[in-house]
Amino acid sequence: METPYTLLDGKEINRQMREEIKAEVEKMVAEGHKSPRLIAVLVGHDGGSETYVHNKMITCEACGIRSETLRFEADITEEELLKEVAKLNADDDLDGFIVQLPLPKHIDAQKVIEAIDPRKDVDGFHPTNVGKLSIGLPGFVSATPFGICELLRRYNISTDGKHVVVLGRSDIVGKPVAQLLLHKDNPGNATVTVCHSHTKDIAFYTRHADVIIAALGQPHFVKADMVKEGAVVIDVGTTRVPDASRAKGFRLCGDVDFDNVAPKCSYITPVPGGVGPMTIIALLHNTLLAARRNRGLEK
Repeated sequence: METPYTLLDGKEINRQMREEIKAEVEKMVAEGHKSPRLIAVLVGHDGGSETYVHNKMITCEACGIRSETLRFEADITEEELLKEVAKLNADDDLDGFIVQLPLPKHIDAQKVIEAIDPRKDVDGFHPTNVGKLSIGLPGFVSATPFGICELLRRYNISTDGKHVVVLGRSDIVGKPVAQLLLHKDNPGNATVTVCHSHTKDIAFYTRHADVIIAALGQPHFVKADMVKEGAVVIDVGTTRVPDASRAKGFRLCGDVDFDNVAPKCSYITPVPGGVGPMTIIALLHNTLLAARRNRGLEK
């Protein structure tokens, strides 16, 4: 049965971008340059982080990007981790690296992020890159906001003059995606409203939105009566909900009540398979960008 909406297929766009990145890496190597190199720093044994980093490394391999995981036990001290970051900053053969979050509670994550060389900060979390993003200067855009904008771009969804409502004001998703969509760009030129836990009557704003970006981390928060007909809905939520019928004992649940909201939409992302695959490929895009800059090849 044909649906009235179009699924924004992050897996398919991820596949397209993998092929594009792979072709660029092969061209770089054919011209006598080293392939890009990425390191993921993993502290402790958080299950979600382990899976996420593993998927990143598999995608790197598929694209011809040299990658490795640097593992440390959860009891590493903040000082020791900062020394490791300094070593990575000084490695001239390394184009970019990430420190996978969350970190153990005894380590100040912000201090670690600020210790990363902004030129190697392919997660786009360093204040220098955040500042560049806010005023439209070239830098590294954090992965999820980049992935959201790339989905909009590749599905030819215009945000020019549209009302975009962002649910959530996190430094990793909500704030940066709001900034990107304010820029004079495509996607961009939007009128952006950011709603959060202190916003009164969130439904008032979402019912007037042409595009809703839900990044609250609250399963099924967005209901059908909060969405107008023909809206575009981007669901960033990935909460693990217990599900005895699944082999892993849980399922991923988005911030949007998909079954009831989707029939009202023109476009909507599934969970999983929407924003998630875009977040992973965005990291590789940034790594390639870092390599281009290091080799004087930036377009």
